[in-house]
Amino acid sequence: MKSIGDKVYDLMDWPEIEAVTYSEEGHPHDILGAHIVKEGILVQAFFPDAKNVWVKNKKNKKETLMFLEDDAGFFATLLTGKRIPPYCFIVEDANGEKKEIEDPYGFESTVTPEDEVLFLNGNHETIYEKLGAHVCEIDGVEGTAFAVWAPNALRVSVVGDFNQWNGKVHQMRKLDHSGIFEIFIPGVHAGSLYKYEIKLHGDITFLKADPYGYASEFRPNTANIVADLSAYTWEDQTWLKKREQVDFQTAPMLVYELHLGSWRQKDASGEENPFYNYRELAPMVADYVKKMHYTHVEVMPITEHPLDASWGYQVTGYYAVTSRYGSPTDFMYFVDYMHKQGIGVIMDWVPAHFPKDQVGLANFDGTCLYENPDPRRGAHPDWGTLIFDYGKPQVNNFLMANALFWAEKYHIDGIRMDAVASMLYLDYGRQEGEWVPNIYGGHENLEAEQLLKDINTVMHKKHKGVMMIAEESTAWPMVSGPVEEGGLGFDFKWNMGWMNDFLAYMRLDPLFRKGNHNALTFGMLYQYTENFILVFSHDEVVHGKGSMIQKMYGDYEQKFANLRVAYGYFMTHPGKKLLFMGQDFAQFDEWNEKEGLQWNLPEEFPLHKKMQHYLRALQRLYLDYPAFYAKDGEPEGFEWINCMDAERSVISFLRKNGDQDETMLVVCNFTPVVYKDFKIGVPFKGKYKETFNSDKEEFGGEGNINPRVKQSKAEEWDEREQSISITVPPLGISVFRCTPFAETKLTNGKK
Repeated sequence: MKSIGDKVYDLMDWPEIEAVTYSEEGHPHDILGAHIVKEGILVQAFFPDAKNVWVKNKKNKKETLMFLEDDAGFFATLLTGKRIPPYCFIVEDANGEKKEIEDPYGFESTVTPEDEVLFLNGNHETIYEKLGAHVCEIDGVEGTAFAVWAPNALRVSVVGDFNQWNGKVHQMRKLDHSGIFEIFIPGVHAGSLYKYEIKLHGDITFLKADPYGYASEFRPNTANIVADLSAYTWEDQTWLKKREQVDFQTAPMLVYELHLGSWRQKDASGEENPFYNYRELAPMVADYVKKMHYTHVEVMPITEHPLDASWGYQVTGYYAVTSRYGSPTDFMYFVDYMHKQGIGVIMDWVPAHFPKDQVGLANFDGTCLYENPDPRRGAHPDWGTLIFDYGKPQVNNFLMANALFWAEKYHIDGIRMDAVASMLYLDYGRQEGEWVPNIYGGHENLEAEQLLKDINTVMHKKHKGVMMIAEESTAWPMVSGPVEEGGLGFDFKWNMGWMNDFLAYMRLDPLFRKGNHNALTFGMLYQYTENFILVFSHDEVVHGKGSMIQKMYGDYEQKFANLRVAYGYFMTHPGKKLLFMGQDFAQFDEWNEKEGLQWNLPEEFPLHKKMQHYLRALQRLYLDYPAFYAKDGEPEGFEWINCMDAERSVISFLRKNGDQDETMLVVCNFTPVVYKDFKIGVPFKGKYKETFNSDKEEFGGEGNINPRVKQSKAEEWDEREQSISITVPPLGISVFRCTPFAETKLTNGKK
């Protein structure tokens, strides 16, 4: 009669055992764990370097010594019975220490066949809840479920601080239909470090970060951190309900763009981490934003990235908030705090490209999994980065779900999509012969176009109130047009054309501005083709372009006057507004991500303090009068009074919201000349009260204001029956509230 050991030996599948011991097994669950066989219950386990292993029946506490069938650490035994009992292993190491371990190969997959089908078709909107690392409890056992898409790998293992980074220990099961590898590892909790070890044919092994990982180590370390996103309790329900009712197009929007790492930095030279935590930043940012009357903050990319100098635009962790400023729950606190202070949070998102860093998405499973394999479509020649393969459903699913993830898990109020033009055009940044046309012979990237439409459609369907904003610098039609009408479906588009024209104009000596007058007015010719946001963003104050104050023509004081009138036109022109940090108090130095803003300037220098005061007052003006925002997207909201006075570089226009009593008259003078008794046509017979003047002394001006209410006269001017005479400040803007005279009722046929 055969002994138990002989029976176990006869049941050994040696080719599969060798695959396990050589860590080349793509289906370890088929051999490891407990399996019912004719002879009873075969239990097999792989514990490299273990001295002894017992299998313990958790019901009757019986411990059965397992046989060492392979010196690499493969153990097996045969139990009696036909039903697998709850069990665990007792592992004794070389030092005689024993540890009780749950069997990771005793659990069913957390990725269902339905998940696989949805993912393969690119339609799994919550794939981030399946792929990645998820703290959970299965059959009363706590641990973490890991899953990663790597269809071309021979074997994938989870390695981490819980298994000495040994890729032989936790080899994952491949789901052949989808190419997803998965495993549930008991005892792994939030805070554990991990990566994926990927093995290819030819004994090629390398480590990768988790594309769906929720957190990462502080740079330069690159391991992921298991994170439990359910650990934070939100308190912004009132904000979210209110947000659903907001009409973006008719609401005011003053966006403060900031880079969290350089907004303020700790005053400690040489400190390893000079950054404030998200929780520390929240009250500081909110206090400043409220003081300055911004409605939203837009944070430059806070997804994980290896290089500070990339500002976050070269992402290695699309589902992870950067650890530079704290943990996922820390960032949740930041967003929650902003919402409770009445401030919206927009995040910068980078679906156009990703870096070649070895730990990231590049060549993920030994093939061009996330990037297009053709370098004419898969590599950015100018940026040194890789381009997503938008023709692959699983890649599109990764991006679509990522956008939804930030709205769902972090309550983000808007997504500003970076470099949309580079996604839409196959020849972007390329010379002739360096790109491949689409199936119709054109240069449009049809797959990327469809992805953008899909992302915007599903976002608006699932998260009403979340804005989708495109940084798109070309004339691609209907970027902010409805998808059902052929548009891309964004809510807003950055107005790069207006910004470039206007800043070029403001650099000119006022003597020569009259020859470039159309730079002031041209934008109104296409203003209503899109829903625009006017932007003075971070891109305009780096790389030798000069800060906003540096761009202005003139000596020290003239620069401030120029900037005041520039901001005045910016704020009263149709379109929502975005201004980059530091520009509201006229920081002279270009932005440098290595340093905090020069907050000493408004504290120590009067003109900087007055500029900050001016911008605050200007934004209050914008918010106080709906005429400046309620009809941004409608031609009825704007009307030129005179856009032809190039000789004096003066423009005048009306902003309207449909109520005559709230009509606003704006006059901008782009020369350093004071115009006294300047006659201007007005829309109706009435009173015109100056509500704002950039030349007030409190703003740093000379005091050329209009203190008294102007009453219109029946003197035709600017092709209008009524006119007023005003003082137009030099390099200044004047804003008047227009109030029609009340109609006098007739009594007995007489007034």
